[in-house]
Amino acid sequence: MKHIATAALLTLAVPAAAAPLCDDLGFAGLLASCNRGEPIELTLASGQPLGEDQTLQSGAYYKLNVTADGSAELAISGPDFFRAIWINEIVINQIEIRPMAVDSLEFDAAGTAEISFIAIKPGSHTLRIPGSTGDAQSVTFNIQ
Repeated sequence: MKHIATAALLTLAVPAAAAPLCDDLGFAGLLASCNRGEPIELTLASGQPLGEDQTLQSGAYYKLNVTADGSAELAISGPDFFRAIWINEIVINQIEIRPMAVDSLEFDAAGTAEISFIAIKPGSHTLRIPGSTGDAQSVTFNIQ
């Protein structure tokens, strides 16, 4: 009985880990379709909010679509965010890029970049329009 009570107390003291999105990842591993979170949409437009803050699960696969409307030459920067994820690929105009690291993306004209990635490092990480100070010009990703 003493061992059962001790085990029960130990399980309460350990913080709960996020549950996996699927039980069996199968051959595709972390890229399995059952391990995918909802797509994330960000919009680069002069004077408009970038997007909403996001909560991600460490180990889950996501697609981040960054769309520029062409109203201004804009970029997003977030070295801390890009170092907290593993980037599978960046797709621009049907060209697939598999980078080792990314610091920022800059749009000179209208277009979309699709970044597929796996969230890795727990914490709070920010993407922001460089040189901007407003809260609406940044998005915080909370990886759990």
